[in-house]
Amino acid sequence: MLTGWRYRIGAATGALLLTVGAVFAANVPVSQEAATAYVPLLDRFGIGTQSGVPFVRTLILTTLAVLVSLVPLYKPRPQRILDTVHTSLKRVIAAGLALATVGFFDWSHRVPRTTLLLAFGVLSVVIPVFFVWIRRRPRGDGERVLIVGDDAGQIETIVTETSLPLLGYLCPTSAFAEDRNGVAADETTPTALADGGVQGLERLGGLSRLEDVLVEFDVDTVVLAFHEPDRAEFFGALDACHEHGVAAKVHREYADTVLISQDAVDTLVDIELEPWDSQDYLFKRAFDIAFSGAALLFLSPVITLIVLAIKIEGEGPVFFTQTRTYLYGNTFEIRKFRTLKPKPGGEVGTTIEEDRHTPLGQFLRTTHLDELPQLWSILVGEMSVVGPRPAQTELEDEFENKADGWRQRWFVKPGLTGLAQIKEATSKDPARKLQYDLQYIRNQSFLYDVKILCRQLWKVFEDVVGLVRGE
Repeated sequence: MLTGWRYRIGAATGALLLTVGAVFAANVPVSQEAATAYVPLLDRFGIGTQSGVPFVRTLILTTLAVLVSLVPLYKPRPQRILDTVHTSLKRVIAAGLALATVGFFDWSHRVPRTTLLLAFGVLSVVIPVFFVWIRRRPRGDGERVLIVGDDAGQIETIVTETSLPLLGYLCPTSAFAEDRNGVAADETTPTALADGGVQGLERLGGLSRLEDVLVEFDVDTVVLAFHEPDRAEFFGALDACHEHGVAAKVHREYADTVLISQDAVDTLVDIELEPWDSQDYLFKRAFDIAFSGAALLFLSPVITLIVLAIKIEGEGPVFFTQTRTYLYGNTFEIRKFRTLKPKPGGEVGTTIEEDRHTPLGQFLRTTHLDELPQLWSILVGEMSVVGPRPAQTELEDEFENKADGWRQRWFVKPGLTGLAQIKEATSKDPARKLQYDLQYIRNQSFLYDVKILCRQLWKVFEDVVGLVRGE
């Protein structure tokens, strides 16, 4: 992959040429005649080709809109193909909508509708393909493997036990000066590390340089070598690998807290940063957007009434907000409609005192209407409709002590509902909950998601019926 200014110039130039080509192709009478004849709805717009100054203005305005919208893609960094396609397509659509808005209000120059639709129809295909192509690795380049960690002993073990083409390693200098108990390296550390580094392998910097090194050396694979799988450094490195489309491995002795293939037997095992196939992610995200968007639109009157009811009740704020954990140990703020009287010092734990219940809150909890604000989290991509329920961040340590491998849930988006929920496995029994969450992760599919959602909707229906009957 190109790096630095070569990439920026190549990306901007390619986007410029493709945009100019798309506008020219869309302005040809033959193209517009074919489109209006065979593409539904376009026949209403008619043929609207331009020439001279009006066409030049259209060309300049369209090119500027596309080039500005694609600015985030000019950064030279590795990225997953699916993310590259998604980001570039989203940016092209945004540019097209901006031009349509300008034309609708006639703020400056109005681009003919047929030209606009044809040009951006072409760009929605060629721009994603171009950015996937420009980020490719040149043919003939070998695999590039980087070791990242703070455990000098692990690093040496990986170096001596693997035949992977190692590029170098990232490690704090303190890891070679003393071990985690404060003992000098020359007393406990293998001789290959006693001089402050790994013999025959270049130290490329500290852990803070991870993203820079991934880009600079176009790394394929990162091997993790940490004392502890902590949230900040260990899972921070996994997050960086996921974002940049880099594979990750770990020594099998230290694989208990990560998601790996069930049949992994090698010394270094692959971490399943993406447990599902690309099409599964695509269908899942499309379903999330469609479901949450339609539900928010359809239930907007209900949401408005709930907000008014909570305000009238006057027992506290409309929303209850809590920090939850999601992908790779990151956190986000989950929101529900408030169903309890506020608790001094914040809400932590799974036990609810009886004196904090309110009649309205009891109704919202029984009908599950308190969960509606999470539809917005699904729409913006923080959650999914189906997945492991996000746990309270402050209780994660407690759950980990009760369920080995609890952090394996961190490798997929949390869900509004999940297999554990329909099986009535709650956080009061973390081991059982983890069992169902991992079962879901291993067997996820679009149809599986639909089945779980239908089961959850049926449970909601039963709860509502029970409420009406006074049960």
